Order: sequence, then structure tokens, then C-alpha cells
Amino acid sequence: MSTTTVILIVLGVLVLAVIFIYNRLVRLRNRAAEAWSDIGVQLERRHDLIPNVVETVKGYAAHEARVFQNVTDARARALGAGKGKDVKALQEAENALTGTLKTLFAVAENYPDLKANANFLDLQRELADTENKLQAARRFYNATVRELNTAVESLPYKPFASMFHFSKREYFEIDNEEVRSVPDVSFKESD
Repeated sequence: MSTTTVILIVLGVLVLAVIFIYNRLVRLRNRAAEAWSDIGVQLERRHDLIPNVVETVKGYAAHEARVFQNVTDARARALGAGKGKDVKALQEAENALTGTLKTLFAVAENYPDLKANANFLDLQRELADTENKLQAARRFYNATVRELNTAVESLPYKPFASMFHFSKREYFEIDNEEVRSVPDVSFKESD
């Protein structure tokens, strides 16, 4: 085997390795973007349900105007934050929205007729289902981000990630301990 052949083989292997590494980084970045989009879909569904819940509760609890305004304002902030790619801003807005939803459902606890209302029960079930799907979307996003971040920070990917401008992404986390718990949207029978 000639020296030229050996050099060509080594160069060929290096080119294939770079292509493999680049393609894996692209695949990871795209999976993270897809996972972020999944969170957006679930948040949109959640945001679409909230006005229906608020209107249903309003019919029973007209004097709780401040609670309704807080939920409406928090929803608007969450919708606005969801338009960008700022994970921190979206986290903060969604944390605030979750907190106001807890207040709304606490108000609903005071109205036995509302808790028995079929429309409200359907909305409550849909919202609980959406919260579960949102939690799953967040877990998938964070797992994908973990995989991307690990590749970006470890060899042999790190030098190529830097060269091709691949960067780490932020996890979607809930900072507030009170908000970490899923809102309690189940209603118990009153005595």
C-alpha cells in the first residue's frame, strides 16, 4: 500500500467521522426543537381551555372578579412569553399561570353547584389531561436537551459543536416549589 493510499484512507475516515458527528448534532438540535414545539402545543391547548373554565366559574362566583382578572392576566402573559424562544420567560409566565389556576380552583371549591356542573367537570378533566400531557412534553424536552447538552460538552463532539456553532439549551424547569405541584383540579363531594 502506498503512502498516498494510506493518507487518502485516513482522510476519508476523518471526513466520514466529521459528517457523522455533524449529523448527530443536527439530529439532536432538531429533536430539541421538536420537543420545544410539543410543549408549545400543550401550552396552547391549556391556554385555550382556561377562558372556558373562567367563564364557567364566573357564572357561579360573580363576586370573585379579582381572581378572574388575575387568571386572565397570567394567561395573557403566558401567551406573550410563548411567542419567543426565551425558556426562562416562558417558565416564569407559566409558573404564574399555574398559581392563578390554583386560586381559581380554590374559589370553585366554595360552590357545590359548580362542582356538579357537567360542563365544568368536562373542562376540569380536559385541563387535568392537558396538564399531564404538558408534564410529559416537558420531560421529553428536558431529556432531549440533556442529550444535546451532553454531546455539545463531551468528546469527540465538543470541538465540532463549537466549530459548527451548536450550543447548549436551557432546561424547562419550575423554580417555585409551590408551583412544582400539579394544580389540584379534582373536586370532592361537599357534605
